[in-house]
Amino acid sequence: MNHDDHVALLRPGIISANMPPTWADLGAGDGAFTLALAELLGNDATIYTVDRDSRALASGKDRLARAFPAVNIMPVVADFRYPLDLPPLDGLVMANALHFVRDPQSLIHQFRAFLRPGAPFIVVEYNVDRGNHWAPFPFTFERWGEMARQAGFHNTRLLGRRSSRFLREIYAAAST
Repeated sequence: MNHDDHVALLRPGIISANMPPTWADLGAGDGAFTLALAELLGNDATIYTVDRDSRALASGKDRLARAFPAVNIMPVVADFRYPLDLPPLDGLVMANALHFVRDPQSLIHQFRAFLRPGAPFIVVEYNVDRGNHWAPFPFTFERWGEMARQAGFHNTRLLGRRSSRFLREIYAAAST
């Protein structure tokens, strides 16, 4: 997948009543999806990038600063599996990150507390329920819908799909 694919997967889920918007990318890595988010949110947005790899976050911040200098990038070196200190969010993205957690249900519920009412939680994941060494615990769109519902989210919808050489298909979904 490339940047245009990342943008296309996120675009239908980007809503924000607050201007400028504040979002988070949990498990951001070096910022491939953060870059897409910055493009979609526009100038003066604030994006908290959370990852335990400080080098990846620094690399992503540098790349984002060059591409979108008016977007405020707030790197947070942390493991999203543990309590985070984030402000109220207009949206949250987790792209290829939850598949590292065997049972993400309690995390999904905790992340809901960061979101303002009606704000979307966008997940990007491989559309399979059996993983491998690199993506040990992926989940289908149908399973995401059930996990989101159990965590108190509503209106789960499929935003898009892309073919993937790795585990056949990747999807984006939003729950509010």
